[in-house]
Amino acid sequence: MKTINDFNFENKKALIRVDFNVPLNDKFEVTDTTRIVSAKPTIIKILEDGGSCILMSHLGRPKGVQDEFSLGHIVETVKDILGVEVTFVKACVGETAEEAAAKLQPGQILLLENLRFHAEETAGDVAFAEQLSKLGDIYVNDAFGTAHRAHASTTIVAQFFEDKKCFGSLLAQEIESIKKVLETGEKPVLGILGGAKVSSKITIIENILDAVDHLIIGGGMAFTFVKAQGGKIGNSICEDDKMELALEILKQAEAKNVKVHIPVDTIAADDFSNDANTQTVDINAIPDGWEGVDAGPKSREIFHDVVMQCKTILWNGPLGVFEMESFAGGTIELGNSIAEATKNGAFSLVGGGDSVAAVKQFGFDDKVSYVSTGGGAMLESLEGKTLPGIAAILE
Repeated sequence: MKTINDFNFENKKALIRVDFNVPLNDKFEVTDTTRIVSAKPTIIKILEDGGSCILMSHLGRPKGVQDEFSLGHIVETVKDILGVEVTFVKACVGETAEEAAAKLQPGQILLLENLRFHAEETAGDVAFAEQLSKLGDIYVNDAFGTAHRAHASTTIVAQFFEDKKCFGSLLAQEIESIKKVLETGEKPVLGILGGAKVSSKITIIENILDAVDHLIIGGGMAFTFVKAQGGKIGNSICEDDKMELALEILKQAEAKNVKVHIPVDTIAADDFSNDANTQTVDINAIPDGWEGVDAGPKSREIFHDVVMQCKTILWNGPLGVFEMESFAGGTIELGNSIAEATKNGAFSLVGGGDSVAAVKQFGFDDKVSYVSTGGGAMLESLEGKTLPGIAAILE
């Protein structure tokens, strides 16, 4: 696996695919800088080598050229975070972009306009990718969040760089972290899967059963398992058409000697609102008209004990409706358990939109080993798929 550490960028122009698809408010200010901060180590390494950086990214889902999606809005933020002057050009291919790239001196940074202003980007157009390739000497992919898309800038462009292509440090870290969970991590390995639906996690569960020793199933998806085993779940969320599959998963886990942990009790609410009446009940005896919205106290204790005995931990999905303060307790306590295990030497990887949001909201992001920046890309990796953006560098 070639990374930026395998190259000396002195007097070289690095064409870097970054993921600067950041949220903006109505004043076009960046409201979460995580992705820009994550790209910094790669950019600084190249500049310190005596190279220059040409940054390309998409922002949002524009239909053609739309000013609200211009990367011009984020230039000042990028400059502040990197601590280096950033030149912006309102093009990503063609004469204007090529002239700006040609003028670039060692130690300088050029940010190109939104790639998705061109339909050719998402279409994976070869001619468009070739135009991009003219801008730099070495291609660096550091955009894990888009590595599962076979777009021109994430995948196709790599073919024009033969042995002059590599992973940035962020993408290399992402690959390494997932590899730790699925292949090389110290045992026992624990997978924690939460969230609402079994259907969105089936392929992940099936793929990680060969890698994990323990599997915690929490959140809304637990109720499908409980009902499949004959429990009464009241008005709780459930995928009736996935109950047989849930039983099949439990069978597969048993055959592979994986211990599955499902909540034994739940905080039940009489309404899906923060002000609802609540009661703690056994998870298989939820009264009619009530729904499970968070892991109960006994479940939290059991999960804590499981977390504390594991050396490698993957967390994907919350244990309850953490967006509502009244039902965030289970997710917070799980975060505390994982933080404690990490402090004691375990490796912990958090990934997937909801768990990353929870980890940030409750301040666990610096208490776990690694927080993935790529939602969809990470899920596809955990499903065992080879991502096109990664394959293009390895070829």
